[in-house]
Amino acid sequence: MSKFKFYTLWIAILLVIVFALQNFVSGFTDIFILNENSLIQPWRFLTAVFLHGNGAHLLSNLFALVFFGLILEKTVGSSKFLGIYLVSGILANAVAINFYSSSLGASGAIMGIIGALAIIRPLMTVWAFGMILPMAVAAVFWVLIDAIGIFIPSNIGHIAHLSGIFFGGVFGVVFKFSNLKAKKKHRVEVPEHMMRRWEALYMGD
Repeated sequence: MSKFKFYTLWIAILLVIVFALQNFVSGFTDIFILNENSLIQPWRFLTAVFLHGNGAHLLSNLFALVFFGLILEKTVGSSKFLGIYLVSGILANAVAINFYSSSLGASGAIMGIIGALAIIRPLMTVWAFGMILPMAVAAVFWVLIDAIGIFIPSNIGHIAHLSGIFFGGVFGVVFKFSNLKAKKKHRVEVPEHMMRRWEALYMGD
């Protein structure tokens, strides 16, 4: 596993800096938000992941990012964590643009982290919804809430959330499969003729 580089905390710091720029630099958000211009300005699919609508939006995402992000980064390694975060966020935005006139926030990327953890560490207990729940069960609750939320008018990008957790889950499956494959590959196999020789020497009458 690669050296732990605390990418989770660096991303959290970057989110705070970007939010400050949003509030103090006129027109900053308009340049980077996901909207109808994204197809001709594709950087918006990435940059929108680092924008937030208000302080409450930022704080809730920071809490989830630090809590779940550090666990995932420690589990899969810093490079894989960063890939899951960025790619989940970008793909969630690629889906969101088909449903929303504009979108911003790290929620899709963070839901990707949650989706990956739900597959990789499904029995890990977390505090969610006022209860201590296995990670997989908590993820199911989040999916149900967002699925219901699609039909309730709000400013929350429920479809982006669902997309993020789906793509994160896919990454989780890939990681788990590749990990099992690597363990199987490194398993030491004792040749049959050596086993028979050992039996003859030490187990014979």
